[in-house]
Amino acid sequence: MSESKDLRILYVLLDGIGDLPTPVLNGKTPLEAANTPYIDELARKGKMGEVISVGKGISPQSDIAVFNMLGYDFQGQKYAGRGIVEIIGSGVDFRDGDLALRGNFATLDNNKIIDRRAGRDIIKQEANTICSFLEDNVKFDDPNVSVRITPTISHRVIVKFRHDKKSLSDKVTNTDPAYGKLNGIGIAKTNVDNMTVQNSISEDHSESSTLSANIVNEFTTKSIALMKDHYVNLDRIAKNKKPMNVILLRDAGNSVPHLQPINEKYGISTSCLVDMPVEIGIAKIIGMDLFRSQKIDDYHQKGMEVAKILDSYNLVYVHIKGPDEYGHDGDAQGKMSNIELIDKNFFGTFLKSVTRAHVVVISGDHSTPCIKKSHTDDPIPLLVSGTGIESDGSERFTESWASKGSIGTLK
Repeated sequence: MSESKDLRILYVLLDGIGDLPTPVLNGKTPLEAANTPYIDELARKGKMGEVISVGKGISPQSDIAVFNMLGYDFQGQKYAGRGIVEIIGSGVDFRDGDLALRGNFATLDNNKIIDRRAGRDIIKQEANTICSFLEDNVKFDDPNVSVRITPTISHRVIVKFRHDKKSLSDKVTNTDPAYGKLNGIGIAKTNVDNMTVQNSISEDHSESSTLSANIVNEFTTKSIALMKDHYVNLDRIAKNKKPMNVILLRDAGNSVPHLQPINEKYGISTSCLVDMPVEIGIAKIIGMDLFRSQKIDDYHQKGMEVAKILDSYNLVYVHIKGPDEYGHDGDAQGKMSNIELIDKNFFGTFLKSVTRAHVVVISGDHSTPCIKKSHTDDPIPLLVSGTGIESDGSERFTESWASKGSIGTLK
């Protein structure tokens, strides 16, 4: 690729885009049911296939899936963990030996988790207030332990533990019942029936990991007690909103990864337009020039911005969040409508704005079928279209056309 200075690639990952047929859409997937004239035009001019982003049988989280889709598969290497990626993306002070975890504000009722995202309607002030309150009031039995809690977007938080005299270990299990770990990689669990807060357990029974698991459990117990009657939650309940009365923790990490910079890896200039802390963290870790969106769901603005950015880089990577959230909520109609907005406002705007010869690559980081409400290991559609690409007869960007595409199934 580096032989052509004029190379221009727009590489778009639609978060959770893959899906399965659903009765709500008369046996179609949201992609099949959606009206997507701009993406379909690209499909007719290009080639299609499928991607297994991390591995067969693995239902990945977005962090490891995006790393893989950018060419970093961590085979034979320790994976840092999503907690580390997000703490880097959030700009929080961190040193090796601290313990970072991704957290979700969730709703607990009689020891059962009734909503892992506390209604998805948490405003920044609510999150800031509770996080500050917990930092000030969670008192650990060991005075050398401290916690930093950083709210990011909506229900998402980053939790960092530090021990002044000892290094903490990432060999601890999650308290979030919806996710497990495989060789340090966060794996989504499907069909989780027993939605209760899990006890964090040492994975290797070392002194450091036992200490770390105990700290995680102590924080969980004490923070639940403190949040129960906090005025923010009492106010949410009075407004018929779900209280944010537990923080579910997952994907521990205790050291910053050092990876080959992406420009050096491929011999091209790269940049990205991203929104979420996990995506920002990935960009920083692999040395990708970073551009931020003004609004996560302003697809029109994103389309105009990437057309301009593409003038200065061989490749612009864009991560679009929308479809995944509708998949998690089981809202097939909403996912279909969101796909239509992305097609019209992002791809339509980009194709009308771009002035250089280019290639468009469209795929996803993982599938989030609405009937499963969770990430799955189902293949993700892949489309490559643009200058120098011959059509393989594909007609639409859908799962069914992807399964018949000339590219086949790629890792």
